[in-house]
Formats: sequence, structure tokens, C-alpha cells
Amino acid sequence: MTNVARMRPSLLNPMFAPVTSLPGVGPKQDKLLQYLLSRSETPRLVDLLLHLPSQVIDRRARPKIRDAAVGTMVTLEVTVDRHRPPPPRNARAPYLVYASDDTGDVVLTFFRAKPGYVEKLLPMGEKRYVSGTLQMYDGIPQIVHPDRVLDEEAISKLSGIDPVYPLTEGLALGSLRRAIAQALQKLPALPEWISPEVMRRCNFPAITEALNRVHQPVELTDILPDQPFWSRLAFDELLAGQLALALIRAQLRRPAGVRNAGDGHLRSKIIDALPYALTLSQRDAAAAIASDLQQPVRMLRLLQGDVGSGKTVVALLAAAAVAEVGKQAALMAPTEILARQHIKTIAPLAERAGMRVAILTGREKGKERRELLAQLEAGEIDLLVGTHALIQDDVIFHDLALAIVDEQHRFGVRERLALTSKGEAVDVLVLSATPIPRTLVLTYFGDMDISELREKPAGRQPIETRTISISRLAEVTDSIGRALQAGKLVYWICPLVEESEAEGTEHLTNATKRFESLQQRFGERVGLVHGQMKGVEKDRVMGQFAAHEIGLLVATTVVEVGVDVPAATIMVIENAERFGLAQLHQLRGRIGRGSEASTCLLLYSEPLGEMSKARLKVIRETTDGFRIAEEDLKLRGEGDVLGVRQSGLPGYRIARSEVHGQLITQARDEALRILKDDPKLKGERGEALRCLLYLYERDEAIPLIGAG
Repeated sequence: MTNVARMRPSLLNPMFAPVTSLPGVGPKQDKLLQYLLSRSETPRLVDLLLHLPSQVIDRRARPKIRDAAVGTMVTLEVTVDRHRPPPPRNARAPYLVYASDDTGDVVLTFFRAKPGYVEKLLPMGEKRYVSGTLQMYDGIPQIVHPDRVLDEEAISKLSGIDPVYPLTEGLALGSLRRAIAQALQKLPALPEWISPEVMRRCNFPAITEALNRVHQPVELTDILPDQPFWSRLAFDELLAGQLALALIRAQLRRPAGVRNAGDGHLRSKIIDALPYALTLSQRDAAAAIASDLQQPVRMLRLLQGDVGSGKTVVALLAAAAVAEVGKQAALMAPTEILARQHIKTIAPLAERAGMRVAILTGREKGKERRELLAQLEAGEIDLLVGTHALIQDDVIFHDLALAIVDEQHRFGVRERLALTSKGEAVDVLVLSATPIPRTLVLTYFGDMDISELREKPAGRQPIETRTISISRLAEVTDSIGRALQAGKLVYWICPLVEESEAEGTEHLTNATKRFESLQQRFGERVGLVHGQMKGVEKDRVMGQFAAHEIGLLVATTVVEVGVDVPAATIMVIENAERFGLAQLHQLRGRIGRGSEASTCLLLYSEPLGEMSKARLKVIRETTDGFRIAEEDLKLRGEGDVLGVRQSGLPGYRIARSEVHGQLITQARDEALRILKDDPKLKGERGEALRCLLYLYERDEAIPLIGAG
């Protein structure tokens, strides 16, 4: 038994039973359900129960045969008159069952049906309720493969409204419905974790009633996300998320912070070494961070800034503040390319100030790595930049005072805590290159303090963005040729690395193929970089590009963040309609970083859907990342503004930002109230809240309850 299972309240055990414990769910269904429910192993009953319907089929209409409208879903009360099986040597012929009521006849048609099965389903002379879509064939009403055939007793137990679920290929709706119905039977009596006041104010039903009504609706509105049953489940999910965040925050805040900022002498040297003046928002952010570092409580601050707004410099100033008192800082980035870009920006400035910086990624090995770790432990490194390699056990700091985490949403709770556990009362600064809409800031960062960098550093030139049909590719290639002649540096972005057999990618251009065609045209001036290349090779090609040894760089989204070649002024994005708004904005942010005006060409394939048109219009009209983030949220509603591709709020299955925005604030308030009143989650409600954290997979926060 795992530690998690051992800690989990035994009350929940039935919900954590594997789906294969249900009758009729074998290895084949297990694999399909793993895929449908995004599980790496056999799903549990709770995963089935939190897979909610997307629509319903209304079978409540029970007209007489004569009054039934063609093409509609009907439930007919009929008497079975006779069976006509297919001729013995013609298996393709349908099996027909003739039935009637007092107003007319209907034919029930089955293809490839076993006679014994149909005879048992529709016994001669018996009354049955038959449900399906009514069609006309040769002037006679018929239902092909009725969805439901029920006797009097069975129909009395059904509401007449059937839920329809998102499916995956090979998984029948009927088998998923049966599995969910069986899972509902095993639901234990769950305790109430929401306060009576919130239950009343929001008109929430009990959790068991909510699950039953969403999966077995009585009214058509029961499955709507803005109605009480779905909203109750969304609130639970949001409360679990906010409670986990609040526990992490309490854990990070709990040890008395120490004053970690010095007298400013290193920061002054860095500011003097900058080739430009700090923007007003950079100065404000640096001052807020310095103030936090001076406080006796630990800093938890989110610094979000648009592409090219100068977050790295602000992060360096924060690291310098702790170096002034002889302490260390760590900057953790999600990719090696981003970590190396940070060091490229930081190293020259840090050197001028006399700060000692180093980098640690998966690439540093052997003697080099051992020497670096020895220097770190001896306090001879002031700032260590790296990837998740920073959280390995053998990375020991002399006195870590500040953890800077870049692109936060790509790291889980464990990585955040692992880095902060490498020092005493470590201050935390989170950097986000994707401006995050307010609702999502609340959802993912709770009540963190926030600094925003709104302006671009002086001297940055505007970017002109144009949308062009791929049918004009020859013209675009000619104009790129002229730009190369003039010594310009050009990015050419493709959505794929190489040909894919995945559905829907037939018309997408892969980077390898585009590289070959452009190389035929422009020769050795063309380079290629993508995520499947080794780090050293990527660096070599990027170095050639920065040094003007190649003028045209064909790339995938590997250049989306952290690549800084100020001389690059042109970007072509092929199949732009296939990229999200935030991704297009990040890619475009690779140009417009120097003193020359820049151009971004968005090549699209027709026909364009409404969503793609709207996205391209937004990106063409504005370069303001904060506006783009808000538009992205509006456009997709439940889209992935934080880069996790799934519907709903990223990391959330049920809550939707456009429907449940109000609930996010209420869940945050409730979580803070809970921890204020009962930080150790004791007593009946405390036990109930522990159940909630397990149900919604926020149990990684449970060891933090009352810790310290």
C-alpha cells in the first residue's frame, strides 16, 4: 500500500477502487478509459465520476405512432406483432420487427443482429417502450437500432433524459454510461466540507446529490455548468485547489523570515552597467522586492511582465540584494535554452558588479559538475541559474536566501517546495512571461503579491504584424530573399518537427521539410533548430544565427521563450492558425528586441474557422500581452491560457473560468477562513476537507497541514 493510500481516509476507498473492479470493464475498456481520462494507469471510480456529460438526449416525448415527427427522438409504447429474421443465406439483410399501437405501425430494424438476442429483447405479443430517432422508409415509420428497449418496470425507473459524454474512439457511449451508473452505486456517504453559510448563499446541493443529478439528470438544465449541480462540483474543485495553495503559502510563510536585503551597493553597480535606464515599472517592482526582502516574513511575489519587459534584470537585482548580505540566490527555469538565455543576460551585468554566477543543467557532468557543486556549498557562487537539475539531492547551497522560479505554471508544487527546502526561510519570487488574466492569477497563485512590468525598455521598436494566405508563399519567399540580401536576420517558425501521421496534421508544414526547401533556394545561409536536437547542437546553430553566419533560422516553438537575438527583425510563422494566442505572442516577442523596426508575417491555410480568424485579428491589432491574455481567455473561455492543453481551467476538470469566475474568489476566501480557524484541519470538518483534497488530487498538500 502506498503512503498516499495509507493516509487517505478509509471512507474514500470505494471511490479509489480501479474501474476494472466494475462488471464489464476489462483490459480493453481499461486502456480506452486511461486515454479518455488522461491517466497513465488504470483509472479509479472517482475519475469516472468527475468525467461530466457534455449534453443530454431528451427521450421524454411519448407520442402515438401517428403523431410522431420524422427525424425526432421519440419513445413509443408499442405491442410486438411479428419478427422477420433475414433469409438464411443473406446475413446482410436486416432483422425486422413489426410493432404497433392503436394509431399505426412501426418497423424496428436491426443489422447483423443475432435472432436469439432480438427475440429476447422484443418478445412476441408483449408491450415494450422503444426509444430512438424516427425515420420514414417507403412511407412506413421505422427506428433503426433503437437506443432503448424497456419493459414497464424498467421505464418507470428512468427520467427520460440521457447524458452524453465526451468519448474516445473505440469506447461506446452505452458502456461508459453503464460504468458511471455502477460507480454511482458505490458512492459512500460523503461528509460535508463546505460551510453551511456558503451552501445557503450559493444554493448548493450535497455532493452526492450533485454527482447523481449531473450523471442521471431529471431536468434538461441539470447538466448545465452554471446550474447548482455542476457549480457545486466546480466549487469543490476550486476549494481543493485554493486550500492546497493556502497550505503551501502557510508552509512557505511559516518560518520567521530573515531580513535578506543589503545596502544596495551591488544593485547600484548593476543599474550603472545597464545600456538603458530602468522603466518605471521595473523600478517599482525592484523596490517592492527589496522591501519584501527587508521584512521579517518570507516574500511570496509574482512578477509578471510582457515579452521583453525586462524581468531578468529585475530578478538579477533581487539576487544582488541577497548577495549584498553574503547570501545566495537560485533561478530555476523550465528549459535549458531559457536557463542559458538568462545566464547570457545576467553574466555580463553580474560580472561588472562583482557577483559570482554559474549555471547548472543536465548538461554539466563529471568533474565540471563536482567542482561547481563544491563552490556552491562553500558559498563561492552568489547566483546559480539552472533547470530542475537545481533540485537534485546533491545540490547543496551554503546559504540559500532567495528562490526565483521562472515560468511557474510549468512547475508543480513539489518542485517549488523542493527548491525552497534548500535553505532556511527562503524568499520566493515567481516570474511569468505569459501575462496571466486576473481570474487565473487567483486560481494558480492564490493571494500572492503581484508586480507587473507594463512598459518595454527604451529603444524597443514596434512590430508590424501582417496576415497572409499560404497561397502567396512564393511572394513571401521572394521578400525574405531580399531581406537576406540586405543582411537581415529572419526566423521561420513551423508547427511540427517532421511529418506526422496524427489526424488533422496533413496540411501542416514540418520544419525539416521547410528547411530543405529554403536551403535549396538560399543555400548555406539557412539553419534549423528544433526540440529533438541535442542542447549543444541547438546552441551551435543559435550562435551561428546571432553571429550572422546564417541569416534564416527555421525553427519550431523551441524558440518560444528565452531566445534573445536583438538583431533579428523578421519572423514568418507558418500555419499561424494552429497556434494559440499566447504562443503567437511569445514567438513574435523574439523580434522587436533591438533598435530596428520589425515585421511578423502570419501565414495561414484556408479555410479559416471563426476562432482562428478572431485569434489572428487580435494578434494583428495589438502587441500588449496583458490585453492578449484577456482576449485569449474570452475567446476560448475555458482555454489553456497557461499552456496546458486541455479544456477547462488548466489543471481543473470541472471549473470553467468564464462560468465560475465568481466561485474562484469565494473558494479563495473560504480556504483562507478555514486555515485561519483550523490550520491543522482537525475535527469533523477537518477530516471532511482532507477527503476533498484527496478526491480532487490535491493531496500533495496534506503533509503540509500543521507542519512546522
